Amino acid sequence: MTQTVRRSDKDLQTNVTDELLFDSSIDAAHLVVLANGGVVTLSGDVGSLPERHTAKRAAMRVAGVQAVTDDIVVRDPGVSGAKDSDIAEAANQMLSWAVDVPSDTVKAGVRDHVVTLSGTVNWQYQREAAARAVMYLKGVTAVANTIRLIATTPASDDLKAAIDGAILRNAQLDSHQIKADVNGAEVTLRGSVRSWAERRQAEKVSWSCSGVTSVKNQLTVTA
Repeated sequence: MTQTVRRSDKDLQTNVTDELLFDSSIDAAHLVVLANGGVVTLSGDVGSLPERHTAKRAAMRVAGVQAVTDDIVVRDPGVSGAKDSDIAEAANQMLSWAVDVPSDTVKAGVRDHVVTLSGTVNWQYQREAAARAVMYLKGVTAVANTIRLIATTPASDDLKAAIDGAILRNAQLDSHQIKADVNGAEVTLRGSVRSWAERRQAEKVSWSCSGVTSVKNQLTVTA
């Protein structure tokens, strides 16, 4: 049994490494992949924040990966990188231009090349859009998203029924393996899924329901 597990982890490590090498937007030469019991750990350094996220997504789409620990760091831009004040100015400009971020709702502060987003929006996709708007700026090494979510309408009494129905309709999800528990405006997903893509899809479906202000994704990947 021990030899089988070790062999599986070795195969998983090889497959994830191959997937990183396959993606031309990732400089895999600076990354290290380890696997233990289906859990993949990525370490090393990359040149930008988007590259870090791309590497994590690449690992997640490999069959057999049950979880990913992201220990990757974005290389310090050094003296050639933009100053915090320059990044802050550019970040706030990008937020004002982003079509999915309501005007004058989100502000960006920068310290040591880390962008911190603050403010309030009504939907989760707006929080995500704000993070995307600033993460591609040169010199940004991390984004701390502290934007608060305030729903325009309170969660309805039939919120659980709405989420269950949306999961049932979604062709990418096995509704028999996913349970949504609702407490006010907070949703907790439990059960098992076949892949990280299915796990993310279940969370996306839950966030799409009106009135939801929190989604705790406790789904486990079993494949």
